[in-house]
This record gives sequence, C-alpha cells and structure tokens, in this order.
Amino acid sequence: MNHPLVISRWAGAGLRTIDDVAAVVDAAAMAGFAGVWVPQTMSLDALTALAVVSRQVPDIAIGTAVVPIQGRHPMPLAQQAITTALAAGPGRFTLGVGVTHRMVSEGCFGVPYRRAASLCEEELIALNGLLGPTHATHHDGRWIVARAQLDLPDVEVPIVVAALGPRMVEIAGRLSDGTVTWMTGPRSLGEDIVPALRRAADLAGRRPPRVIAGLPVCVTDDVGTARERLRPALLGAMALPSYARMMAREQFDDPTDLGLIGDEAQVTDRIAGLAALGVSELLANVVGLSEEQERTARLLCG
Repeated sequence: MNHPLVISRWAGAGLRTIDDVAAVVDAAAMAGFAGVWVPQTMSLDALTALAVVSRQVPDIAIGTAVVPIQGRHPMPLAQQAITTALAAGPGRFTLGVGVTHRMVSEGCFGVPYRRAASLCEEELIALNGLLGPTHATHHDGRWIVARAQLDLPDVEVPIVVAALGPRMVEIAGRLSDGTVTWMTGPRSLGEDIVPALRRAADLAGRRPPRVIAGLPVCVTDDVGTARERLRPALLGAMALPSYARMMAREQFDDPTDLGLIGDEAQVTDRIAGLAALGVSELLANVVGLSEEQERTARLLCG
C-alpha cells in the first residue's frame, strides 16, 4: 500500500549494545521501513552506534531522535555527526537534536531549563556553520563560544529539532531542516507547529521543512485491549510538562487517543489525516503483541 508520507520506525529506548542497535536497524530495513530513528538515552552513544551499524546495514535512512544539546558542544557534536554521515554514506543520516526535559537538563547536566531555547539557538547557529560547506564557525554567543574550521570531507548532514513550544518551533524553522515531534496530536500539528515552522523557514529563505511526527501505531482488531496495554507508558510520559501541554492542547481525555490504533482502514485514514496536516514523515513506535506488530509493519511497509 502506498502511503502519502514517508514511514520510518522508532528504534525504542531499551538499546544497550551495538548488537541491539544492529538488530533493530536490520529488522526495520528487512521490513521495508524507509528509515529508523535511535534515541539518545543514558545508555549507548546513539551517534557512535549508528556510525558502526550503518556499515553493517545499508540502504535504510538513519537518524537520532533526539540527542540533547545539553552537554554537547557544537564542535565535537559536528565532528560526530559528520563522521556518522561519512560512515553511512550520502543521503542516509539526519542529526536530530533537542533540549530534553527540565528534570534531565537541570538534574543531570546542571543546565537551567529557562535558557534551554537560547542555548539551542546558539548551538544551531554554530552547527550550521560547522556542518555547512565551509565546515567553519566563529560564534561568540552568550552561552556558547565556538571557533573552528574542521578538516573533514564535505557531506550533507540535515538537522531536525524536537520542537513543541512556539519559540522552539520558530528556532527550528529558521535554523534547521525541520522538526521531529513525539506524542503530538493533530490539533497541535495542524494549527500550531506546521504553520509556524513553515512561516519561519520561509522568512529565513530555507527549503520547506520536514515534519516528522512520532506516534504509537498498532494495527489490531482488539482496540480496547491494545489501548489498555499502551496506556501506562503514555501516562508516564504525560507526567512530563511538555507532553502534558500537548495532551491539553488536543483536549483528549485518554492519552491513547494520540495513538494510531485500529484496523488497517482506520490506521490508513489516520496516516492520511497526518499528511493532510503537513506531516511529511510518520515516525512509528510500533506497539502491541508480536502478531500485531507484524501486522502493523505489513500495513506501514506494504
């Protein structure tokens, strides 16, 4: 079945070894997903793992969703990103970055969350220079100083930014190639994020931005049971203020309403609805029992 947008797969947060990452990327490639996105957790370094695995598993797009900028100075981050892109080969790797959550920013990195957006803006300014044709930056900012000319081959490294609030969306549109969202519903996407992102990109003279929407997907005939299994994980995510705001914006009573859950026709309709809102890529967190996951993959990749 041909879908109106690109379909990629989220790798999951439980990856602890290179073999884990290789298995997920290989399975996504074998199933026919266009890409696979690996999160940066408190386990493996996602960029290093993808650089290794990209040599083992060809012919599938790869990306990070996402690497927190806290603790990642733009110079070594650019070196890592270019190295990963060179390992993967042209056109395969996208660097996804974000500002994580307050509890991580302040609790782990000691970076006040109130300056996260400003820090991200400066990070992207420096990264744009370092990842651009000259591989150079001379940025003397309030929060970041980055002065370097990298001696590396030219390779394209698109950047997408996890952006939910208005300021982050404007920064993403102005200084990156698009956004990757998580647990963000149709009202937020269609009324808030996509129009503002496009407007910022247009004003900055950039190409139309990528809009990558991460959502749980489960093709099943037993919708009620599938929702019951998914609900605890989503309720945990809703404890984080940024996701709670997204939930409130949608006016859903049940967080599982955000998921694409139903039979083939219902899920296909939801995917078409996302495309109509301006989403260019569905980042599918494929959930459910093993047979439901297989059924979901068949629909998404068939």
